[in-house]
Amino acid sequence: MVAGGGIGGLAAALACARKGVPVELFERSQQLSEVGAGIQIGPNVTRILQVWGLGDALVQVAAFPTRLQARDAQTGQVLGNLPLGERAQALYGAPYATIHRADLQNLLHDAALAAGVQVRLGQTVQGWRETAGGVEVNSADEPSVHADALIGADGVWSAVRQQLLGDAPARFTGHLAYRALVAQKDLPAHLRSDEVTVWMGPRLHVVHYPVRSGQWLNLVAIVQGEKPAQAETWDAVGHTQALIQAMGAVGRDLHERLASVPAWRQWALHDRAPLSEASQMAQGRVALLGDAAHPMRPYLAQGAGMAIEDAQALAHCLSAGSASVSGQLQAYAEQRWARNARVQARAIRNGRIFHAEGLVALGRNLSMRLLGERLMDVPWLYGGGAPLDR
Repeated sequence: MVAGGGIGGLAAALACARKGVPVELFERSQQLSEVGAGIQIGPNVTRILQVWGLGDALVQVAAFPTRLQARDAQTGQVLGNLPLGERAQALYGAPYATIHRADLQNLLHDAALAAGVQVRLGQTVQGWRETAGGVEVNSADEPSVHADALIGADGVWSAVRQQLLGDAPARFTGHLAYRALVAQKDLPAHLRSDEVTVWMGPRLHVVHYPVRSGQWLNLVAIVQGEKPAQAETWDAVGHTQALIQAMGAVGRDLHERLASVPAWRQWALHDRAPLSEASQMAQGRVALLGDAAHPMRPYLAQGAGMAIEDAQALAHCLSAGSASVSGQLQAYAEQRWARNARVQARAIRNGRIFHAEGLVALGRNLSMRLLGERLMDVPWLYGGGAPLDR
């Protein structure tokens, strides 16, 4: 059983079903609707989607940026460029894509249903207990459902994690994210874009890139600020004036782009410290996946990516050999925890670099001018990942 119908839960259900593992997915919402806007998926992720038979469908809805560009938020100066497109395909065997979350979720949902996954909406996993032969899972509307294993893919506020580990809630990072989607046709020609652009400034950064076959532009602006009253919501109203005020003095180019956005949504970013051992991802017949296991800051653009890698590794372990279910889940955790921890740590580090001030910012800018492509590429990330047995 998979708890959670977001990208991680659907990916886990699909990957396991493809390996012949019967899957039932419980999602608390009455309908599947992915909160958010765009996400970036590197070659380590698109490679898995291709193995799952979703490559052609991805081409129909995603955008494939030509390059990643870094710019100074105050001066507008270009600091570095990383070619994507053909270079990513040649080096890593798969493209770098940008996609609307809802489009990716729809691809995974349709494929999961076609693979035989039972998706049950309006069902909240409220608790579970291990038995001699499996796991008894309690939901809001049913007393108990038996499963051989329970996969908690229920996000950063995971109820499965809380019972499994009993640790503290996810921590507020001190960062607030404003997101928006704008039709490219509604923008002046000089504000339209077919690339990923990251603007870095003191205590802030902005990233924008195309989605939905390039017809829309996704923008995310992140500033440092106080924890809002409703910190756990993913979809609060964001106000342009509040964003501009929080950013302070930014250059004319960036200010014009931010002012062109008619409406923003806001959410408070939460994460956890990097994983330190496999037992934080699996114990007995219960395992965690995606944000439930390793919520991370978005400064490496790999939150969804690590969930999809988790899903592929989980399916590989559950269908391999004659080990017990608990042994298979332990193998999954051993395979995944260190890589996830590395990505978590790198994302935290990137955030400090993006938001640097003073001499640190000057050093960052100089380094990027000298070594832009070498600093911006991440071979260990894009060239690695979960096993790709077909």
